[in-house]
Amino acid sequence: MALDEMIAVANAMVAPGKGILAADESTGTIKKRLDSISVECTEHNRRAYRELLFRTEGIGDYISGVILFDETIRQSAEDGTPLVAILKDAGVIPGIKVDAGAKPLAGAPGEKVTEGLDGLRDRLAEYYDMGARFAKWRAVIDIGAGIPSSYSIDANTHALARYAALCQEASIVPIVEPEVIMDGSHTVDRCQEVTEATLMALYKALFEQRVVLEGTILKPNMVVSGSDCAEQAGVEEVAERTIACFNRTVPSAVPGICFLSGGQSEEEATAHLNAMNAGGPLPWELSFSYGRALQASALKAWGGQPENVQRAQAAFHHRAQMNSRARSGDYNPAAEQKAA
Repeated sequence: MALDEMIAVANAMVAPGKGILAADESTGTIKKRLDSISVECTEHNRRAYRELLFRTEGIGDYISGVILFDETIRQSAEDGTPLVAILKDAGVIPGIKVDAGAKPLAGAPGEKVTEGLDGLRDRLAEYYDMGARFAKWRAVIDIGAGIPSSYSIDANTHALARYAALCQEASIVPIVEPEVIMDGSHTVDRCQEVTEATLMALYKALFEQRVVLEGTILKPNMVVSGSDCAEQAGVEEVAERTIACFNRTVPSAVPGICFLSGGQSEEEATAHLNAMNAGGPLPWELSFSYGRALQASALKAWGGQPENVQRAQAAFHHRAQMNSRARSGDYNPAAEQKAA
């Protein structure tokens, strides 16, 4: 795939009114979600749940791409149709999570670095042949006493940049995800400070690794108060601080920013995205790449029961539609009550 085709994919991922479904939970993570509805974490149940999401009627109206896990990209639906084919037929771009998870960073107590670069070139070639046209790599930046260190930020952003360069070599659009974790008692000021420092380091590293920014997508956290902070920033403050942060750090060459929900509730994540898009034109598309904030209601509605599939799909469709409206600042919380 030529560079102009890769740039076209990146722009399609952030097409107006659309966002990304993060369905790339590892086996351990999806086990926790299935445990919450008392459903056994078998390959059959994992496939059944993801299939119901992908077969939701009208998914392509609101979802531009889906991030898959290694197991999922290899699976077929109950009728034998590859899950990747179901997405393509719906006009949705398949993507793949390629990192191997965050592990303790040597010499930096309490900090982590994401692994997975070994063998990545070959894995990317395989994933491309299987239909993936974008990939995702998540770095974890914790806030605490004396952390994050510049060592941690540099190690993580260097890995993100190396991953991104390998993706573009393989004609795959890289989603770069430097997540500043919201767990903790830190203030919104501290979150903004760390997010800005992380993004400045990231774009320096991407430049050094010769990554073409027009063929990338950024998946960052929003600037929010720590989950245990006594004083929580409101929706408008989160929007203002987040946009200010990105205006200072993210080059306009980047086609779009697809936020992670990072532990926010479904409605909080939608309201924050809406407030950011209600403020007028920006250099990049502001979109979503939500996992739990798109799936929580659907998972609960499904409950592992085949007779609940349509209810679960309706819940997922509703959340996708609400976030689609937030892409243009047209989300109205009253629509949530109407749906309920």
